[in-house]
Order: sequence, then C-alpha cells, then structure tokens
Amino acid sequence: MRKTKPKKRIILPDPIFNDVLVTRFVNDLMQDGKKSVAYAIFYDMLKLVEQRVKDTELTPLEVWKKALENVAPAVEVKSRRVGGATFQVPMEIRQERKMAISIKNMILFARKRSGKSMADKLAAEVVAAFNGEGGAFKRKEDTHRMAEANRAFAHFRF
Repeated sequence: MRKTKPKKRIILPDPIFNDVLVTRFVNDLMQDGKKSVAYAIFYDMLKLVEQRVKDTELTPLEVWKKALENVAPAVEVKSRRVGGATFQVPMEIRQERKMAISIKNMILFARKRSGKSMADKLAAEVVAAFNGEGGAFKRKEDTHRMAEANRAFAHFRF
C-alpha cells in the first residue's frame, strides 16, 4: 500500500451508560448531524425494549447488546477474480467489522419497518433480533448461507 493507514478515531463513551458501543450505534443512527435527536431515539428505544421484554432478567442495554450479537455475521463473501472468472470467496470477518455490519443492518431494517416513531421501529427490531428473528437476523442467515454455498472457493482466500 502506498499510503499509511489512517489513525483510528477515538470515540467517546455515551453520557448515561458510559459505553463506546452505544456511541457507535448513535453515530450510525444520526442523520443530518443531529446527535441529540439520535441519543433521544436510542434512550426511548431502550425504555420501549424494557417494557416489551419484562419476562427476562436482563437490562434493556444487555438485551440490545445480545440482539447485536445475534445479527453479527461470522463470515461474508467477497468477489475475487481468478483467471477471468469471478468467484464469491467466503472470508471470516474481523470483530470491528462484525459490529459495524450488525449495527448498520439493525438500523437499516428498523427504518424499513412500519411504526409510529423511529424509537418504536428500532425497539421492535431489537426485540426481534433478541429472539432470533426479524430482517437483520435474516440478513445474517442469508450471508452465512451464501458463504456455505461458496465454501468450495475458500482456497482462493488472500
């Protein structure tokens, strides 16, 4: 590579839970630079999650983290050209990318849901992901299925 790798930006933890992962989620949730609105949506979503999963002894933040883990893919396929043919090569994903993909999928499928507010839609997606269902969980399953189908090309890994 010609250029040096860019420095990792330090993400400050959120004010209430003192957690960096919450800030990363809020940063992806944010639109038009309105971080205070994104934080309000996130904390409202946690209150709704608390109401919807009363039967578990987990806190809403733990439910949200478990939901993120449930939608994080372990492998993905990348296109690789070998001798004029393009193969879908399955590759393992590093931890930071796993979290980034799961956060983005969770927000994407929450936005597609029908509901009153974004907090409501996000809470529904989090509860669905926690229970192993919903759009984001289905996306993970599809990714794993595609990687499994292309396992024969795993030797083209670079």
